[in-house]
This record gives sequence, structure tokens and C-alpha cells, in this order.
Amino acid sequence: MEKELIINSNSKKVDVAILEDKKLVEYHQQDSDSKIVVGDIYLGRVKKLVPGLNAAFLDIGYSKDAFLHYSDLGPKLPSVKKFTNKSIAGQNSSWRLKDYDLREEIIKTGRIDEVLKKKGLLLVQILKEPISTKGPRLTCEITIPGRLLVLVPFSNIVTISKKVSNPDERKRLKVLIESIKPANFGVILRTAAEGKKAADLHEEMNELLENWKQMYNKLTQNRKVGKLLSELDMTESLIRDILTDDFTRIAVNDKELYGSIKKFLDHTIPEKTKIVQMYNGRQAIFDTFGITKQIKASFGKTSTMGSGAYLVIEHTEAMHVIDVNSGPKVSTQNQQDAVLKVNLEAAQEIARQLRLRDIGGLIIIDFIDMRKYEHRKTLFQKMREFMQSDHAQHTILPLSKFGLMQITRQRVRPEVKIATAEVCPSCNGTGKINSTLLTIDELERDLEYLINQRPNSKFEIKIHPFLCAYLKKGFPSKQMNWFMKYKKWIKIHPDQNMPINLYKFYDSDGEEIILDQSE
Repeated sequence: MEKELIINSNSKKVDVAILEDKKLVEYHQQDSDSKIVVGDIYLGRVKKLVPGLNAAFLDIGYSKDAFLHYSDLGPKLPSVKKFTNKSIAGQNSSWRLKDYDLREEIIKTGRIDEVLKKKGLLLVQILKEPISTKGPRLTCEITIPGRLLVLVPFSNIVTISKKVSNPDERKRLKVLIESIKPANFGVILRTAAEGKKAADLHEEMNELLENWKQMYNKLTQNRKVGKLLSELDMTESLIRDILTDDFTRIAVNDKELYGSIKKFLDHTIPEKTKIVQMYNGRQAIFDTFGITKQIKASFGKTSTMGSGAYLVIEHTEAMHVIDVNSGPKVSTQNQQDAVLKVNLEAAQEIARQLRLRDIGGLIIIDFIDMRKYEHRKTLFQKMREFMQSDHAQHTILPLSKFGLMQITRQRVRPEVKIATAEVCPSCNGTGKINSTLLTIDELERDLEYLINQRPNSKFEIKIHPFLCAYLKKGFPSKQMNWFMKYKKWIKIHPDQNMPINLYKFYDSDGEEIILDQSE
């Protein structure tokens, strides 16, 4: 499979598209003024305890209070609180945790008002960005991610990605990381760490520890509610997390961003710097790679597939609902097999749509009814296969008795929404246009004005086919009457792209004549 990363940057935002075999599978947008990013570490102050929700609201310097549930506190909360308070008070001698006495872990079934106090200060990390009317969601399980590993303060556990399947390699990695990790720092080894040397792991470990040190210094110096450590921007974090050997191209249209990506890759994945390309074409970068058209086709209410079947995607406050429709092209012969074929095609497209739109929460899918148990089982298995490439955590349930499939998918950012409908140029969104007869009157007035301004010039008119037929109909036609009146033959050409109430004048060279009656 050929994968490409296409980046469109301008002064206001950065758009990132991921293509698999030229097909758009992921689309991300980042505003230049984005303040809250998943992974950022903050110093927050407990503003309100809500025992009924078993949660707290914290002030982190954002316009909306952040939400912290008891389940997101993590078992190491007492150690995090101790470190936060001692650092602010200047009682910690170092950012290192070597001689740090870890506190007893909290229980999973406790209450928020038993472990937190109002106005207390706490080290927190952004778990979810603000979505709709909700503020950001927080966690106290602090992690500092890198490309090869993730640093976990206040822990001594070493875990390895399940995708590293070779037992010998897992053993090798565990031995290596145990020999270099500092005390009271846990480590999660990512898939990218497979086959890496001790020097590579050690280098990244030192970089992540340096980030932790910077956060500690800011905590001890400022002691104010606000951001302590920033995650990488979206582009670099995407490259860090998803870039694999099967990526063949990274194309970017911004010189500054091109330089920063090259620098980032040269430092983290030197062998991949050669696939970064600076795009200098005249055409927009997304148009060149066929992304704009795919966006228009993929983000509407309906999504059509190659067989003629289509999806209807509806969004509510509580859930997302997807309806699968067969369309008119389904074969009537062996109907059950035909239905299975449509459902499998729909399942593949749904998996793509969930990634593309970054749809999270509860998703209900109404597939076309299938009577055979084998077909229902096949659909469930295939759906799981199609979702394997999705980086977001998800759970898929088998088809219910009513033929519905339920999926939950992790949501950390607002869903990507793009308006694919355009305002009608004829009615400007009102749903009504002026009478076409009045359009003819306006045309004739403009025509007379143009002939008076350019008596010796030749020109022609482009107009909607319906009005073109009207102007040429009968004897004498409107066109003939103009010839007799002005002693000049006016060519009229039908143009299907023209709205029915608009027209354009062109000179003999094919250049459009812009009427300016103020001349």
C-alpha cells in the first residue's frame, strides 16, 4: 500500500491529508490560534467539586473550566499531588525522581471529594480538546510521548506495544530499557522501537527527560495556573505517530514548514528526510493531488460507493447514525449474496468515514437486513479488519437482533465538519430567482449599452441553454431582431455552467467584457 502525507499551509490554518493508494483516509485541520492541544501539561486549580458526577472542574487558564473525572485521576494521584505541592513550595531539590518516595495508590471506586480539595493545585494533562459547549477534559496520568517510547513519571512499569509480536525482540527491548531508564519513571515502548539500538532509545529517553525538566523548572519559577509543557504541533505529532516505512511522499506547500519538517525528521527519522518534497506548482496543492474533489465527495450527508449503494450519515447530540442503502443497481439474482456484498462494501467505506471525519462517541449502523447467520458473522469479522488501521481506540459489537451494529470510538478532538454545499449563484441562497423574462430585458439593455460603447467591435454572448433556445426561436427570432436593429450579428452560445438568470459578454479574442456603466 502506497501512503502519502499532503500538507496545505496558509496564514490561518494547516490542513493535513493522508492518502492510501491515492484515496483520502484521514483529514486534519489545525488553526494557527489553537490554544488547547491533546497532550499539553498544565498546572490547574480545583475550582469546584461535584460529588454527584464524582468529578471536579479545574481552572487551567482557559475560557471554560476543564473537566476531571475520578476515573481519570489515575492510581498515582497522591504522588502527583505531593510532587506538585513540593515543587511549588520549593521543597523539591531536583526534577529527578530517583529518591522520591511514591505514595500509596488510590482505589478505583473512591470519591472525588475524598482525594481532592477545593482551590488545591494539581498537575494535569489535556485528554480531550474542547468540544461544542464542553471544556477540555483532563487526566492526572501524566505521559510524555516520543516516537520510540513514552515516558510515564511516578511509575516503574515497562510495557511494550502488542504489535511487537516477536518474543525475543520483546525480551531484548525490555532488557535494554530497564538498563537505561531512571528510577520512578515508567516507559511504554512503541511499535517504532522494534529493531532499534540502545543508543537510539537512550537518546530519545534523554530528550523526554529534558522535556520533563523544562516543565519542572516552569512549575517552580512561575507557580501560576497555565500551560507548563506544550505537545508538538499537529503536523509534527502526526508525523511522529503515524509515519511508517510504507509512506512514500510528504508534500508541503510552505517553505518554512518544509524546513521544520526536514529538521524534525533529520533528528528523529533521518532515513525519511528524502521523501519530503517542497511543492511549488501553480495549482493548489490539494487540487493537484485530487484531495479537494475527494473532500467535496466525502463530507456531505450522503456518501456514494462504486456499486451505486450509498450511506446516509446523521449526527445527533447523543450519537451518530449511519444508514446503508443499496441503491438501484443491486442484482435481484441471489439476493442474499448481493446484500452481503453491498454491506461489506459499506463497512469498508464506514471505517474510512470514521477515520476521515474523526467521528467519536457512540455510532449506530443500520446495515441492510441479512437472514443468514454466516453472513452476519462475516460482516462483523470484516468490520473489525477494516477498523484495524484506525489509531483511535474503538469497540465493535456484533449485529443486534434488529440488525444494528454498535461502535464506540475514542473522541479527543472535535469532529471534522466541512460544508460541501455551495450557495446557488442564481438565487444567492434565497431559493428564488427573478423572472427569466426580466433577465432578457436586462440583457437587451446591456447589449444596447455595449454597442453604443463599442460600435466597431465584435462580441458574443454566453447564456444558459434554455434562454439561448428562447433567443433563437421563431422567425423573426430575438437574435434576428437585434441584427435588423443594430446591423450587427450577435453570436449566442449555450453554456451549461451558466445559471439560468445570468449571462456574459465576450470579445472576438474570447476575453470576457466586464460591463462598467460608470464609464
